[in-house]
Amino acid sequence: MRYGPEHKKRTRQRVLTAAASAIRAHGPHKVTVAGVMSDAGLTHGGFYEHFDSKDDLVAETIREMFAGALARLESFVNDAAPQQALRGYITWYLSPEHRDARHMGCPLAALAGDLTRLGQLARQRATEGHGRVLSRLGDVLEGAGHADPETLALSVMAEMLGALASARALGEGPRSDAALEASRAHLLRRLGLDRVE
Repeated sequence: MRYGPEHKKRTRQRVLTAAASAIRAHGPHKVTVAGVMSDAGLTHGGFYEHFDSKDDLVAETIREMFAGALARLESFVNDAAPQQALRGYITWYLSPEHRDARHMGCPLAALAGDLTRLGQLARQRATEGHGRVLSRLGDVLEGAGHADPETLALSVMAEMLGALASARALGEGPRSDAALEASRAHLLRRLGLDRVE
């Protein structure tokens, strides 16, 4: 039976979704083609209709993960004033829900320890994707009236990423919750968002 281009596109998306979950759960080096295809409900033999190699799969999955991160940021920006968008994004990013959602959270938090050991194409996809998120965050910071939004976006993202990693290292108890709360409160104050509703 012959399938049309839409079927192939949907199938590829299933594989990318399964690979993203596996990468977040186990890291890119422990992901196997057979495991990803099985998780996607597909046979191993169909893999090469969609990807040239495991390295290609990892690189394209990383691209997809960062596209999801950008879409998440956009979900706070849509129909919101810049200050409200920033407050909403920071509050979500530094929340217990995000800390506990390793299967769907920030890709940089999931990949940071592995990126230097990945192939050139995967690193390039991560750099491009992270750059798009930072650029959009800079746009929102500029809209909120902050000077030097590009540098500030780097600082804000680094602070949030470090706080999230620290909270995850502390587990899911009260100390972790307190670390997130303190980081969130500090960052909102620093950006003048502590009184924004």
